[in-house]
Amino acid sequence: MKTEKDKFYITTSIPYLNAPPHLGFALEALQADVVARHSRLRDKDVFFLSGTDEHGAKIARAAGEAQKTPKEFVDGLAVVFQDLLKKLNISNDDFIRTSDKERHWPGAQLLWKKLAEAGDIYKSFYKGLYCVGHEAFITEKDMEGNVCAIHKKPPEAIEEENYFFKLSKYTNRLLEAISKEDMKILPSFRKEETLNMLKEIGDVSFSRPSKDIAWGVPVPSDATQTMYVWCDALANYITALGYGESFGSPTSTGNRTSKFERFWPADIHVVGKDIMKFHTIFWPAMLMSAGLSLPKIIFVHGWVNVKGEKMSKSLGNVIDPIPLIEKYGSEAVRFYLAHETSVFGDSDYSDKHFSEIYSGLLVNGLGNLLARTLKMISLYPAISKPEEGALARYPIKKNLEFLTTGEKKRWSFEQASPSFLVDNVLWLAYQKAMAAYEISQAIKNIWIYLGRLDEYIEDYKLYKMVKSQPEEAKVVLWHLAYSLASVAWMIKPFMPETADKILLSLGVEPTSREEWKEFSAKEFAHLFPRIQ
Repeated sequence: MKTEKDKFYITTSIPYLNAPPHLGFALEALQADVVARHSRLRDKDVFFLSGTDEHGAKIARAAGEAQKTPKEFVDGLAVVFQDLLKKLNISNDDFIRTSDKERHWPGAQLLWKKLAEAGDIYKSFYKGLYCVGHEAFITEKDMEGNVCAIHKKPPEAIEEENYFFKLSKYTNRLLEAISKEDMKILPSFRKEETLNMLKEIGDVSFSRPSKDIAWGVPVPSDATQTMYVWCDALANYITALGYGESFGSPTSTGNRTSKFERFWPADIHVVGKDIMKFHTIFWPAMLMSAGLSLPKIIFVHGWVNVKGEKMSKSLGNVIDPIPLIEKYGSEAVRFYLAHETSVFGDSDYSDKHFSEIYSGLLVNGLGNLLARTLKMISLYPAISKPEEGALARYPIKKNLEFLTTGEKKRWSFEQASPSFLVDNVLWLAYQKAMAAYEISQAIKNIWIYLGRLDEYIEDYKLYKMVKSQPEEAKVVLWHLAYSLASVAWMIKPFMPETADKILLSLGVEPTSREEWKEFSAKEFAHLFPRIQ
């Protein structure tokens, strides 16, 4: 009897379409893609969602400056974001747009109605400081002097009648859910930040007058108000699954609705730290009000900075990922984002650093190691697995140091063979890091090991050994081939095309990790061409 796979629902946030994508969104998409691909390799039934946030004052203003209607403006930019996902080889299963009146609007409006039925929406006057960059009201804590601390522009003083959401009603339930990790927030220090924010959060404005913001989802039964852009946007995580199809019940029939029943709650939302509050406080409170389950994990990543500054149009330091992909290839960009950026902290980018990493770790690292190994294997019809006694004759001679949970730990295996280390040390460290979503740690450990394999060739002067002791050299080559094939399988979530090329070049199938008994050298182009 065939058993049903465990489901796994993962999302990126939906980037705001006031400007083209930058390297920060590419990082988020890559992080989510690595987790999604790893989950598929673990035989999970994965649904991976991305999309775009397309309403609000900032987009209406940007469209006006571009002399376009808001619809024309977002239609043009949505294609750019979809193109980036395609060029970066992101394996998302769906792409939701909040301007989609058939897929998104009915569910967003149904969610509003559920909150209203729970008695959690009321009308009142609001006076405060509105930041167009945030698309939200901010407080003095969000400012540096007279400007927004993030967007570096003064907010607008606004007084208007809006609908409000009774967020304060759910403060204690949120505190309990987060403290008990019914909804887990990663990393742990973001959990503490959320708990501290909850102590000071009250009810929140939930709509804007449609006379001021017409570009958005209308409030059900009140055409004078438009749903607040973040209120509408957060609903994407359930509308993409069919919630509210035909403005009906989420249990109605239909393919998209069955997705809702199958995949909600989300297993993980991947979001940036600048929108953490919306995902760790506002969104779960809305779900509680609507009687829906909370997401299991909120994964909060840091920023990609340039010379210590957050990327922004005003500073002129925005890094467009498309030229990087066109110059170095998507696999190199994927590697850089996984290996060279902190998962949960901020990271700094420079063109010089990217070039150094490409040349050092990819061209002269993995690429050169594979080429050397294949050249020596090509001297034989095939390399078969030696007997166990023979495998132990050529151990790694130096200690290895792997990363574990953010700290360094030394394993002393002076008499351990490479294939033993792969199966009993590297693989376990990799699985532990991936389970904790420490994806940078996982791939760094792989490259630590690859660096040691380069030294392993020199330890035994293998290039001489294939001539002077050809049969003994086959044992060392087995260790190298097995290690490279194992590494290829581990990097499938990170660099899927590179992984398959490695496995095919070693004469094994890229779709199965059954016990490898033989390797042979196949013709292949160098994994990473040198770029001047």
